[in-house]
Amino acid sequence: MMRLRNIIFSITISALAALSGKAQDITPEGDPVYSLEGISVTGSRVPISLNQSARMVTVLDSVALATIPASSVNDLLKFAVGVDVRQRGVMGMQTDISIRGGTFDQIAVLLNGVSISDPQTGHNSGDFPVDISEIDRIEILEGPAARTYGTSSLLGAVNIVTKTHADSGVSARVEGGSHALLGAAVSGNINTGKVSNQLSLSYNRTDGYTLSREGTHNTDFAAAKAFYQGRYAGKAVDLKWHTGLSLKDFGSNTFYSPRFDDQFEHLLKTYTAIQAETYGRVHLKPSVFWNHTEDRFELFRGHSEKYPFNFHRTDVIGVNLGGWVQSDLGRTAFGAEVRNENIISTNLGEPLKESIPVKGYDASYKVGLNRTDMNVYLEHNVILKRFTFSAGVTAAKNTGNNEGFRLYPGADASLRISDFWKVYASYNSSLRMPSFTELYYSVGGHQADKNLKAEKMQATEVGLKYLNTGIRAIATVYYHHGTDLIDWIKDTRIPDAPWTSVNHSVINSIGEEVTLRLEPHLLLGKADFPVRSVNLSYAHIDQDKKADEGFESYYSLEYLRNKFVFQFDLQLFQKLNLDLSARWHDRSGSYRLYENGVDTGKIVEYDPYTVVDAKLSWDEPSWSIYLTAENLLDKTYYDHANIPQPGLWVKAGLQLRLE
Repeated sequence: MMRLRNIIFSITISALAALSGKAQDITPEGDPVYSLEGISVTGSRVPISLNQSARMVTVLDSVALATIPASSVNDLLKFAVGVDVRQRGVMGMQTDISIRGGTFDQIAVLLNGVSISDPQTGHNSGDFPVDISEIDRIEILEGPAARTYGTSSLLGAVNIVTKTHADSGVSARVEGGSHALLGAAVSGNINTGKVSNQLSLSYNRTDGYTLSREGTHNTDFAAAKAFYQGRYAGKAVDLKWHTGLSLKDFGSNTFYSPRFDDQFEHLLKTYTAIQAETYGRVHLKPSVFWNHTEDRFELFRGHSEKYPFNFHRTDVIGVNLGGWVQSDLGRTAFGAEVRNENIISTNLGEPLKESIPVKGYDASYKVGLNRTDMNVYLEHNVILKRFTFSAGVTAAKNTGNNEGFRLYPGADASLRISDFWKVYASYNSSLRMPSFTELYYSVGGHQADKNLKAEKMQATEVGLKYLNTGIRAIATVYYHHGTDLIDWIKDTRIPDAPWTSVNHSVINSIGEEVTLRLEPHLLLGKADFPVRSVNLSYAHIDQDKKADEGFESYYSLEYLRNKFVFQFDLQLFQKLNLDLSARWHDRSGSYRLYENGVDTGKIVEYDPYTVVDAKLSWDEPSWSIYLTAENLLDKTYYDHANIPQPGLWVKAGLQLRLE
């Protein structure tokens, strides 16, 4: 494997050296122009372009989103090399998203810069209320990010940025495919001077790709999304607001236990936020938000008499009072955030004073928990022509533990050593409070520890970036030092031993990432060149924490050792386009094999696998038709133990846009 990494790195550097003399566009000030690098990203507390950022920020822009054969945000994230997307269901029904070898609970998830992370469990954090057609870009910040996003961002953050249309218009999409898949979406926007309003609705359903042992559908789903956003763009203030809804009913197969293959889950999530920004020498950026979740899990679908359903209701309310000021010394950001997290449940938390009936069911919320997270932050940014420096600190405290305010500092620096080359380095730290599930889920063969400590992470990173017209390449190396990291483990030497939540003492990891994007039509100066883009990326991680003999790890030791992504965008004929992609995954870890719900006693390791996807489309300015084939080679593979992923899945659709 070391030889493979060396070959990939050598190819990348050779390509850079060979192309380092190519021409590029120049601004009047003499700075290079890169369309993607010029966008403002949220890698710091102040607005900063991707080219100026000294952090590893991956951006899937609208061009990339249009070419990737994907049906959901979760599918799109698979093509970011530092991101591990482990699916149980399809099309984002349930997806665990992690960054750089972490777990699904260790990242912050945001919508237009507002946190939508779920304190109950990270299993639910990938529920986005926005249809894929309404996403402008996805920003992925890799590494600890407490001073940028506060707690929860132990190993990074994913920020979904929705589209804003300059003109009024309407768009619609219909599609169908394998396993009785049907989908439809419609959106419209009205712009009247300073005020704009947008609304999108979508619905998808399928019979699923597997059957239970009794012959019933058990990976079927029905999902609806609704999202409204508005904006007032005044001279003194920019005011934005949004509200969204995600409603899902899905067969959960063997998602939570390999013994039972007819599980089911109902999930309702709503999101509301208001953001403002003033202009002038001092920019104030206050925001308030409210996230609401209702979750019902059925171990036996439709049969509460066999095993009681689990009910949870979670509310997160937060306010952020921040801003930044411009001076001769640079930009200084400041502020504070207070977020209250509350859950009432049938099995997560401490006893309530009075039970609360669950509407529509013969059940009651009998336990719950309330905690408040507080952050105060200060950050200063120096942005010069060739040098960028950012340093800051977050002071964080959560009422859910007995720790006082603790400081989590960070600093980033980048230097453009020529018109094409840039080097950067960073040190950052962060923390994460345990989820409610990790603290209190003590049913169904699980034993949680309500005294779990908060996880802590420190990371250093160095990297090299090359930018030129038609070529973008990055090579980076990082080191992570994690303490009190949380996992579920099981003592396999004891019959029927429970899965227990614990704090691992220390986990250290070293990782490398290399990415290369080529746009031959720009490199060669031929607008009609058929190959539009080629993307190659590779990531490797090595952790020093190994599974102790006689113990099984459920999450933290099951990470992607190696990941390789290839994308190829080809214009076959005029407006006929072909997009091909391949992903190779090599996962660390092993699991106990079950067959037909019975423990075989065998421990098997995850097999490496390759998945190939393709999309064929005819694209006109106001409409397009497309045909996609996911898992084109019909490969059998596993992201999670004992949960086979779907084979070949074909979809066809039509998209319209009228302005």
